[in-house]
Amino acid sequence: MKRAKATQRARLPAPEKSTPRAGPISAPLLAHNPHSVDRLEAAIGQGVRAFRKASGFGLVELAKLARLSSGMLSRIENGTISPSLATLQALARALQVPVTSLFREFDEVRDTTFVRAGKGLRVSREGPRIGHEYRILGHTTSKRMAMEPYFMSYTNAAEVFSVFQRAGNEFIYILEGKLTYRHGKKLYRMSPGDSLLFDAEVPHGPEELLQVPVKYIAVLCYPRGTA
Repeated sequence: MKRAKATQRARLPAPEKSTPRAGPISAPLLAHNPHSVDRLEAAIGQGVRAFRKASGFGLVELAKLARLSSGMLSRIENGTISPSLATLQALARALQVPVTSLFREFDEVRDTTFVRAGKGLRVSREGPRIGHEYRILGHTTSKRMAMEPYFMSYTNAAEVFSVFQRAGNEFIYILEGKLTYRHGKKLYRMSPGDSLLFDAEVPHGPEELLQVPVKYIAVLCYPRGTA
């Protein structure tokens, strides 16, 4: 793969100490070596920091707006932790930007995404999900569409599952275990090697784990601006 030629990047002007400007902000130009971003967590952290500085927020101020501790926000910006999906949504609301914009630096610096086994951004959802693990394996956007691949793992059979409903289409491929998967009123008994492609706007999700652990790949594609 050919390496992109290095281009000179302009520095952002120092933000004034007055009241942060209101309204959506455009994606800031990040001044750093893009080849040093080798983890999704680091890319998200750099994106959060860049948007914070471009909007004129101090670290403590943004933390309060997003209802996070300043220590938590500092760790997110330094790429030392994997923020939950709820945390990313809170930060995006406070910054008045789409959640997907926090991944933009990860998209811009790579035309491929390489994730080693067992890695990827771990996503925690609200409520107890003992034995459940979701990992984002990457995120890419075009002018019109975005794509998010996930690794899903369930080890607890005695669990009530959430029903998902979102814009776009979804594809799942079973790697291990057996389960019954619901899409609307239809139920599909699935085993390793089985796959399902469906309209994600119809309520869907695991109905019953028949043989644990259950592991599968889920790929979500949706129009930009609808996440």
